[in-house]
Amino acid sequence: MYDVAIVGAGPAGASAAIFTARAGLTTALVDADQSVTRRALIRNHLGLPDGITGPELVDRGKQHATAAGAELVTTKVTEIRPAGDGLALQADDGRTIEARHIILCLGVNPELARQAGARVVAGTEPRIKEIVAVDAAGRTDVPGLWAAGTCAGTSVHTIITAGDGARVAINVISAIRSQRHVDHDVMPAPGR
Repeated sequence: MYDVAIVGAGPAGASAAIFTARAGLTTALVDADQSVTRRALIRNHLGLPDGITGPELVDRGKQHATAAGAELVTTKVTEIRPAGDGLALQADDGRTIEARHIILCLGVNPELARQAGARVVAGTEPRIKEIVAVDAAGRTDVPGLWAAGTCAGTSVHTIITAGDGARVAINVISAIRSQRHVDHDVMPAPGR
């Protein structure tokens, strides 16, 4: 059983996986490679003044997450159900992935959250009809099930969904450890 499984490896999911893996939590980043970001040309992402294509951003995000220690699992999740002291993801290839906490980063399609019993409400972004209802930390009303990014009502802009994935991951880590988690590295002093 993983500590955390993240469904979707677009900007929100990859960002969440980077934080949970760096925190030492066993992390599965489960992805069917269907991110809408793959169709984007992004010219408004901080630190990328020349822009970046969606496919390159998604691929870099996955590489960063696996370098941080997340395990990338390429499959499509078809069901979420309770399992022991966590939840189980059922994949279309027959695999079952169990985790104590799941972060849904489903992009524009909240159907998997609805199937898992999470409440879905009307969306607020243009062309986003429905989103997963979450509290201020990113929790759904299903124990152990969280949501981040566009499916949780944030703007579709990649920099915002990536930030939301990180925010929800920090909240998951903090909940697991019962204390606020902070992940900051400091540059070494000159000459060291």
